[in-house]
Amino acid sequence: MELTHLRGCGTALVTPFQQDGRLDEAAVRRLVRRQLEEGIDFLVPCGTTGESPVLTAEEHARVIEITLEEARGKVPVIAGAGGNNTRRVCEQVRQTERLGVDGILSVSPYYNKPTQEGLYQHFRAIAQSTSLPVIVYNVPGRTGCNIEPATLVRLAEIPNILGVKEASGNVVQIGEILRRLPERFRVISGDDSVTLPLLAMGACGVISVVSNVVPREMTEMVSLCHRGDLRAARRIHYRLLPLMQVLFIETSPIPVKAALAALDLVQPVYRLPLVPMQPETHAKLLKVLEDLELPAAKEKQYAAGGAD
Repeated sequence: MELTHLRGCGTALVTPFQQDGRLDEAAVRRLVRRQLEEGIDFLVPCGTTGESPVLTAEEHARVIEITLEEARGKVPVIAGAGGNNTRRVCEQVRQTERLGVDGILSVSPYYNKPTQEGLYQHFRAIAQSTSLPVIVYNVPGRTGCNIEPATLVRLAEIPNILGVKEASGNVVQIGEILRRLPERFRVISGDDSVTLPLLAMGACGVISVVSNVVPREMTEMVSLCHRGDLRAARRIHYRLLPLMQVLFIETSPIPVKAALAALDLVQPVYRLPLVPMQPETHAKLLKVLEDLELPAAKEKQYAAGGAD
């Protein structure tokens, strides 16, 4: 599927596990079907919200296969393939391409803290390893290094580097990227809470955590922005702002998985080093779901479901 004009709301899908820690394939299908029914614009399996660092190669491929089977070409599927070993990432990208995805989302190398030249060479190597469009993912709060606008300007010269998922939280930097990069370069919000202002500045959409829970509303907010109805978009933004905040009250994707568990969509099971929410923060999450009139299972005893 052609991604040149990619826009809208895409969901950074969580990866559901069974109580014994195994991949929950039935839940993967259920989540993808729900996203499609709610009108999502594209899907992003096996990103970091999908706990990609703790998936085996076989699980990574299987989640993507199921997503593609359920999507059936209705929406683009942009699969996560990233890490801090460039050679290994390139191999993962090649394997992922063979599955038939429409594009790749690749997170900046974490821990290594490469220089800007190292970041350029890393993403250049990834782009050269595939014919697919590649979206660079900048999230310095999780990786320890920031992809600067000047580096993105260089990367944009590589034909199949499509754009950037920007989660730096630096609105001035993102504005500089939007000002300096060519129109074909897709700038995508990676932070739900600043999606509305970034869309107003010229971003093309969002890769969203919140849309795991409320896909229809997030998709509608983005669509309203593109149609120029900022007043209606603001209403949705402010309605969902408490959810945007509480889903990051602990390290993501812990809260979003807990929210989906409260909605009876997944089990609250994580793989170490992630663990279930603390009782006090979980209570805050349930209160937000209740206030939004989502069918949270408030009466359920929260089950500690961590599995290694």
